[in-house]
Amino acid sequence: MDAVIQGFTLLIEPFNIFLIFVAVLIGVCVGALPGLSSPMAIALLLPFSLSLEPIPAIAMMSALYCAGTFGGSITAILINAPGAPPAVATAFDGYPMAKRGEAGRALGLAAVSSVTGGIFSLVIFLFLAPVLAKVALKFRPQEYFALAVFALSMLASISGSSSIRNLISGAFGVLIGTVGVHITTGVERFTFNTPELVEGINFIPVLIGLFAVGELLNQSQGLDKVLERITAVVVKLPSVKEFVKMKGTILRSSCLGTFIGILPAEGATVAALMGYNEAKRFSKNKEDFGSGAPEGIVGPEAANNAATGGAMVPTLALGIPGSATTALILAALIMHGFRPGPYLVRETPHIVYAIFGAMILANFMFLIIGLTGAKLFSRITLVPRQFLWPAVFVFSMVGSYAFASSLFDVWTMLVAGVVGFIMKRHGFGPAPLVMGLILGKLVEENLSRAMIIYDNNWLRFFESPIVDFFLLLTLLSLFWPLISKIWKRT
Repeated sequence: MDAVIQGFTLLIEPFNIFLIFVAVLIGVCVGALPGLSSPMAIALLLPFSLSLEPIPAIAMMSALYCAGTFGGSITAILINAPGAPPAVATAFDGYPMAKRGEAGRALGLAAVSSVTGGIFSLVIFLFLAPVLAKVALKFRPQEYFALAVFALSMLASISGSSSIRNLISGAFGVLIGTVGVHITTGVERFTFNTPELVEGINFIPVLIGLFAVGELLNQSQGLDKVLERITAVVVKLPSVKEFVKMKGTILRSSCLGTFIGILPAEGATVAALMGYNEAKRFSKNKEDFGSGAPEGIVGPEAANNAATGGAMVPTLALGIPGSATTALILAALIMHGFRPGPYLVRETPHIVYAIFGAMILANFMFLIIGLTGAKLFSRITLVPRQFLWPAVFVFSMVGSYAFASSLFDVWTMLVAGVVGFIMKRHGFGPAPLVMGLILGKLVEENLSRAMIIYDNNWLRFFESPIVDFFLLLTLLSLFWPLISKIWKRT
């Protein structure tokens, strides 16, 4: 209880509340702008967060994460252009509802269901994270190795249309993570006699390049795209009767979104699509889906925001990111000197409760901001991209240099941007690469430690039931498409 009070006391300082409010505004704006995303905004914010104290810095990023997930629904409903990937499913029924003159009702449904799903998952996060951390304290290097390998196998479904491409992208991220001196042997790898590479490639410039510059190059191909706009918007909250009528859909999607968020490497996009599918499956009016069904908005919105709280559970309790965005928050925790995982929950629990409080505040803030300013935020899309993207590029340059005052990092960012652009053109998502970069270090470090413990006898790994369990899950994750095909044929 003392940790809860300490965490909330640290959070409710006026300056921290102000930063959370600013983060929510930025998150909603970034979410509403097609092409921009929460990971991109957090990647740009990372170097500048070093000038802040740890609590406001992490709270700001957590709040931006929640608000950015919701912000995409505004443009998905009003102009049929999802501002964020999780809002893709919302557009299926949100835009048809807006076209028939019910844009305000659609926005109200999206806002209320998002907040409900978000708060539900945060309550689960509050109770589940300490329990999971206690279990994780019993983990040895070999168990962490098996868990990280399982998380890598989940990259197949994190983004994009091809599981193979996602796994290749993740493997490339793991390869980048091996650059530098090996922690146990002291051998230099892939440094090419370049002093700047001896300590490895800084992940901040890589993240900025992949998410910001890569998207800049990608968006430059469609500068003249014109979007159809719904202009008359007065947000209307759903009535109590309507809310009660859809309580089953909201609860089901919230549970589903929280569960999907907890799974390593899944995240809000997968949760939203599954929330939409399940809403349609249980609906009595399946024929209305695609033409403006309220459940088609409530289902994905409750699920995608529930995934934000769920994704924080493995991030904080195990040190395994639950999504691409939480991978960046994990990086921020490391930058500020914290040890993500069970020791974070045990040694500095007030940090966990401060993050929980920031996300709760963010949910209520974006509810108010979304309801009162939806029409204003929809007009953000009028900002000419010819002005918007040069500004993003300048922030990318400054942020990459500010991290370590190194021009080498700027070049790293530019190279990562070109790589990210080429990857996207060929169907390789940047998110699996980021997850591979972070998880790869966990795999290598824990494998090295476990091999020392077992005197290089890797067969002894299988003496642990936990290792066997996670390796079995890994095999099922990798071969499930093949297994399901065989199952259908029989």
